[in-house]
Amino acid sequence: MKKISSGKVREIYEVDEDKLLLVVSDRISAFDYILPSLVPNKGKILNQISKFWFDFITDIIPNHVISTNIKDFPEEFQTEEFEGRSMLVKKLKMLPIECIVRGYITGSGWKSYQNDGTVCGITLPAGLQESQKLPEPIFTPTTKAAEGHDENISFDEVCNLIGKDLAEELRAKTIEVYQKCADYALTKGVIIADTKFEFGIDESGKLVIGDEVLTPDSSRFWPAADYQVGRSQKSFDKQYLRDWMKSTGYNPESGTPIPDDVIETTVNKYIEAYEILTEKKF
Repeated sequence: MKKISSGKVREIYEVDEDKLLLVVSDRISAFDYILPSLVPNKGKILNQISKFWFDFITDIIPNHVISTNIKDFPEEFQTEEFEGRSMLVKKLKMLPIECIVRGYITGSGWKSYQNDGTVCGITLPAGLQESQKLPEPIFTPTTKAAEGHDENISFDEVCNLIGKDLAEELRAKTIEVYQKCADYALTKGVIIADTKFEFGIDESGKLVIGDEVLTPDSSRFWPAADYQVGRSQKSFDKQYLRDWMKSTGYNPESGTPIPDDVIETTVNKYIEAYEILTEKKF
């Protein structure tokens, strides 16, 4: 089967002219580096949490999933290696934009706001504190860089790239999906501070959501019970790993394995997020 892409985490195979098979590996990336240690079962958790959310938002937007049942896959993928971590999907014409939506001010957005009161060129009210909920979720798109860092772009630049009507639909769907899922997560005691989505166009010209949805790789999940404005938050995502790298001065280019206890804590946070949000045992 022809492998057409090997990303930081996903392997993509071409099944035929209108179908792909996405395989989610146990690799983990941080600060745009693929780290040298695998996180056991991470791919299965990401795949299954995405499936949960894809089903949850079908009333808002169609998605690219055909099946996650291994019996529906081409024969060579019907092995234990691919079980639970793969999706048979429709091939889409993916849009060249990462659709980031922020409901709370944190991370690079907080840094930017402290500098000049804006996040990605959007002026926010004065006097916000770190981790504060924004009056409304904001759409802060970036480019999709093949290598290196994605670059922030303005909404006008999105319009120039894909046309005004599609850009407006993209922004509206991004915020609507985030709002529905964030409202649900809050009922489970999880704050979704921000996330990113990717969209494509199907054969009939319709906007379709693809890639992954609201995983601990693409989102910031905070436990609502510990939430406190004015400081950084505990999290159920890879922020723990990023913080560990920063605090220890770990060099991702060194090739040094990540300690087992750090890997174990990371995977446990992923499992906890999955079980709380889906109400299923992993």
